[in-house]
Amino acid sequence: MKIRNSALAGIALAATAALGLTACGGGTPAGNGSSASGGPASGEITVYNAQHESLTQEWVDAFTAETGIKVTLRQGDDTEMSNQIIQEGQASPADVFLTENSPAMTQVENAGLFADVNKDTLDQVPAEFSPSTGKWTGIAARSTVLVYNKTKLTEDQLPKSMLDLAKPEWKGRWAASPTGADFQAIVSALLELKGDSATEDWLKAMKDNSKAYKGNSTAMKAVNAGEVDAALIYHYYYYGDQAKTGENSNNVTPYYFKNQDPGAFLSVSGGGVLKSSKNAAAAQAFLKFITGKKGQEVLKNGTSFEYAIGSDVPANDKLVPIKDLQAPKVDAAKLNSQKVSDLMTQAGLL
Repeated sequence: MKIRNSALAGIALAATAALGLTACGGGTPAGNGSSASGGPASGEITVYNAQHESLTQEWVDAFTAETGIKVTLRQGDDTEMSNQIIQEGQASPADVFLTENSPAMTQVENAGLFADVNKDTLDQVPAEFSPSTGKWTGIAARSTVLVYNKTKLTEDQLPKSMLDLAKPEWKGRWAASPTGADFQAIVSALLELKGDSATEDWLKAMKDNSKAYKGNSTAMKAVNAGEVDAALIYHYYYYGDQAKTGENSNNVTPYYFKNQDPGAFLSVSGGGVLKSSKNAAAAQAFLKFITGKKGQEVLKNGTSFEYAIGSDVPANDKLVPIKDLQAPKVDAAKLNSQKVSDLMTQAGLL
């Protein structure tokens, strides 16, 4: 969907108000996504989207087809979008914020800019996939994996824990994309699970041991080409490439740490409604839709290969079931992006 400028967005929202459509500001609408007058949600919303554009576009198309509500997407990455929302504050034109990882959601939550998510939406997602505060909800998930070159290594030669990548025998042999929000979310989980000292030590060792690439796909490509033995990334990069040509992953296979290891972290993508929303009923309806059965089936049946987590929809058949990942329990509300950024900067990784 083509991104509109702020002037056009303002005109559209003004027209919505003039027609008597919902304009709820920061209030929480009725639990069924209805407007304040009791009618169905309608009009138009703006979504600040840090999720993959193709995935969100599938959600938008299905939502608009069902409800008639128009959705304008503004694209950016997690940190870019969260910082923009915080800078805009109550003047933000955003109705909904979607991310790839949790720390950006927590950043906006800590700034006090989220409205409460409707209870019937929260009820569609198991508590383990949403923050304890209930200020936003999980919408999808991705598992941390170590992809390795199967022409060079066998599984019994791999580290038993992500923490073992700090050992001298892994010097120069593994890769990551430290500047990306994906990797920083993994470090956020490490910080929450193991504390400051262990995280600092691991990051310092990572600076010496790892090779930095720009982007997870590039890191996996390097493994496939034999430049490095392994890379710490999210699972869906492998499955997405395999579903296409496999040219960047044919020599690669994913390894799951399991056993509640920090390297088994399951990162939750988030969605929240902004207090600044001028059409809170429609914003809440959108969040309810993507966590509902139809929205989660987009994940199960589509090509994003992210995990469905809501409305009892199972994962894509090609993926390892979530219950078999043995992921550690991490409260998404406690993932601290600012502290992680500080620690990674101190370690010379940013």
